[in-house]
Amino acid sequence: MPKMKTRKALKMRFKVTGTGKLRRNRPGRRHILTSKTPKRKRQLRRPSLVDAGIVRTYKTLMGVK
Repeated sequence: MPKMKTRKALKMRFKVTGTGKLRRNRPGRRHILTSKTPKRKRQLRRPSLVDAGIVRTYKTLMGVK
């Protein structure tokens, strides 16, 4: 059986926390920042977690146990 290749795009976008959850950055913080309120930009700074239903799929593709 050949080794499974990791999906490098997923590996770069997500980090695994100590408890095994996946952390991701929020979209919408790259451009057109003048039309966004300071509160919204501040909240976009904080990372969020990936939904529990898709975590197992992403971990498999990333090569994480």
